Amino acid sequence: MTLSSQDLRQSFLEYFSAHGHTSVPSAPLIPQADPTLLFTNAGMNQFKRVFLGEETRAYARAASIQKCMRAGGKHNDLENVGYTNRHHTFFEMLGNFSFGDYFKEDAIAFGWEYLTTVVSLPVERLWVTVYRDDDEAVNLWQHRMAVPSSRIIRLGEKDNFWQMGDTGPCGPCSEIHIDQGEALGCGRSTCGVGCDCDRYLEIWNLVFMQYDRDASGTLHPLPKPSIDTGMGLERLAAVHQGVTSNFDTDLFSPLLRAVGERTKATYGTDLGTDRSMRVIADHLRAMTFLIVDGILPSNEGRGYVLRRILRRASRYGRLLGCLEPFLYELTGCVVQNMKAAYPTLEQSASIVTEVVQREEDRFIGTLEQGTPILDRLVHEAKRQGRNMLDGETVFKLYDTYGFPVDLVEDAAREEQLMLDHEGYQRALTTQRERARKAAAFTTAEMKPYLTELKALASPTTFLGYDSYDGEGTVQAILKDEQLVQDCTQGEEIELVLEATPFYPEGGGQVGDQGVLLGPHGHMQIQTTAKNDLGYFLHRGTVLDGHLHVGDSVQAKVNRTTRMDAARNHTATHLLHAALRELLGPHVKQYGSLVAPNRLRFDFAHFKPLSSRDIDDIELMVNEQIRANTVVQTNVMGIQEAIDEGALAFFGDKYGTKVRVVGVGSFSKELCGGTHCTQTGEIGVFRIVSEGGISAGVRRIEALTGAGALRHTKQVDEHVRELAALLKVSPNDVIAKTQKTLATLKDMERELEQLKMKLVAKEQTDASIESRVIHGMQVQTQRVDGLTMPELRALSDRIRHTVPSGVLVIGSAKDGKVSLLVIVTKDLTHRIKAGDVAKSIATHVEGSGGGRPDMAQAGGSRPEGVERALLKVFEFVEEHGTSSSISQ
Repeated sequence: MTLSSQDLRQSFLEYFSAHGHTSVPSAPLIPQADPTLLFTNAGMNQFKRVFLGEETRAYARAASIQKCMRAGGKHNDLENVGYTNRHHTFFEMLGNFSFGDYFKEDAIAFGWEYLTTVVSLPVERLWVTVYRDDDEAVNLWQHRMAVPSSRIIRLGEKDNFWQMGDTGPCGPCSEIHIDQGEALGCGRSTCGVGCDCDRYLEIWNLVFMQYDRDASGTLHPLPKPSIDTGMGLERLAAVHQGVTSNFDTDLFSPLLRAVGERTKATYGTDLGTDRSMRVIADHLRAMTFLIVDGILPSNEGRGYVLRRILRRASRYGRLLGCLEPFLYELTGCVVQNMKAAYPTLEQSASIVTEVVQREEDRFIGTLEQGTPILDRLVHEAKRQGRNMLDGETVFKLYDTYGFPVDLVEDAAREEQLMLDHEGYQRALTTQRERARKAAAFTTAEMKPYLTELKALASPTTFLGYDSYDGEGTVQAILKDEQLVQDCTQGEEIELVLEATPFYPEGGGQVGDQGVLLGPHGHMQIQTTAKNDLGYFLHRGTVLDGHLHVGDSVQAKVNRTTRMDAARNHTATHLLHAALRELLGPHVKQYGSLVAPNRLRFDFAHFKPLSSRDIDDIELMVNEQIRANTVVQTNVMGIQEAIDEGALAFFGDKYGTKVRVVGVGSFSKELCGGTHCTQTGEIGVFRIVSEGGISAGVRRIEALTGAGALRHTKQVDEHVRELAALLKVSPNDVIAKTQKTLATLKDMERELEQLKMKLVAKEQTDASIESRVIHGMQVQTQRVDGLTMPELRALSDRIRHTVPSGVLVIGSAKDGKVSLLVIVTKDLTHRIKAGDVAKSIATHVEGSGGGRPDMAQAGGSRPEGVERALLKVFEFVEEHGTSSSISQ
């Protein structure tokens, strides 16, 4: 019986569950608490700390089906997708794991039994590879599994030895391959297991983690050897379902059908079409899962990978004739096909659709901005007799407009031109070097005094979770980044205590303020910071007397500013939870500022918040405040915290123990900051602003407690002042303002009508030129002083003068040029307004485009208006006899 992909998932987990394994859900595609990875790319990622001995689990055997991404970073299959039968950006990895429990014998037995008994793969077609020195594995395969020695292949370290890094856990591995037949082979006499062709396909990799490699490269046996295995669901489905390509399995066939229906393309007709359809199908899965896991398109990091995947799919759609947004219509097919295995897809389906559509619209805008410039580059290269587009100029096109280089290459190829890759790479390298130097400039260097400090002092112990006051010994005094023994009145210094209640700036929260009282003097603390070595730096001024290394001081935190910061910090957690509840789980914190007087919260979201959104968020946060819920803090293992639903900030590095701050069932986050003891202490929460700070990132600024009340009072005062200006009561301000705005709008409309009448009256025959070309009336007119909206209004008044033909109106105002092109619909099969606009825009140093019947162009060279209008006649003369110049 042939199993579906969903049946294969279920059979895998059921088989290993029957053999004592705990089924562990897939981790997100964003690695949790592991800044070393761009994406989760293997099943073992979520168990990395267990393998390293940094944490333990409640189970010693596990099985999972892990969502994985290999697009960006060290593991990147993006460029191969569509060209091979088995490369993907998003894929699923089946894996079973042993943490010091069973080892080689059981791992080999489990793998063999599952493939041959449950999945029913033919034994005679299965081959295995082992590490060259792993006699134990060879013996197990040959005598326990009865695999003939002729089908057991020993390979070297490159193929059959796995390691997590240069040092640490590692060990030999054994891979199970299937012979897909000579038809898929390369035909070489040397073809065999390990060949790059598709005949011998690796299905499953069993890693025997039995050594610890030290810095010298020496291998030491681990006290508790472990097992880590990985098998791609897509490959397993292909070999089980009897197809030679992953794209022919039930994981992809519904998507390929949907792509074909939308693009009118037929899969299997030619290599180019097939490649485009495979890319789109693969990328649809990737973009859907990335967005569901909280990644939004941006210009850096994971968001940039998503943007690249989206735009690459869009580009291949254009090759199939889809010039308009279409990917967003197909994400629902991914949801439908995968929701049985991943129910959260259905919950986020509408968000995925909206994000993809917005990015497609943005990309089309990029193309519309960049295409006229690219057209000029191509035109100039051909005019000068060059066969290559300048690489540095192409890089500027990419850097300024985000115009994809692969589209530039396509356009160049169509015109028998090449791209100067060396020049492009030079410009790219130069920019990266500038960015690197800028980053290096802002990165703190290892200060010379730190080496001395390490020898003199131990890292500071924080006492501030339980107290505002504490006693500490002065370990070091820094003045102008030099270690000194004492300090006197008026000096600005940094002081290191062995223990302190002062919270150092971190996690978005500003450092504490307060005073230090010594036996011979005292110091005002303006802020507190913490360096990478764990020393708390109390920065401030000696107010009187003197302080000396070794003094015992009383440290007193300013309770008012600490409590105000705590209110804002707890409110930030409530805000984050409310955003995720109301907007969706894609909302992720990108940054924050928690100060005594305000809070700022940056988060991932793809569109501005409406007034209703803001009201709902405020309402939800204030409901939590009125509930006066106890704010609980617990210290636990990182994985335990994540398993309990605590939000970790991806990219941050956490220790084996973390602090979890929870507000009932509403909010739970990993956080080292200070908080209220109950939510009622926040008082009240008010959002004062919301806006975008970059693509896909929004910012909310808010106030709590007394600050929120002061803001409310200020708003009330403004309303009263406005009411006085309008001569109405505060309750009637909105109605009066609406009436006043309506009156102003009517007056503006009357003014515009008068202006158009005046223009029409003042226009002279000298400003109008009309010719008949190829039987078409072509009329141009120059009317300076008008904006584009005013040009469109004028065209409505005068287009009757050209009942059938081409009408172009040009205007210069304040150094800017506006050109409007109209082609009557009966002639758009012969001439297109967008083509005319693109052509004439070059004369005013601008760009243009639009619909076949109406288009516009803009520029910054008013002296070129006359030449642009004359160009209209030349363009129609040259192209007006053909059916179209662009398809």
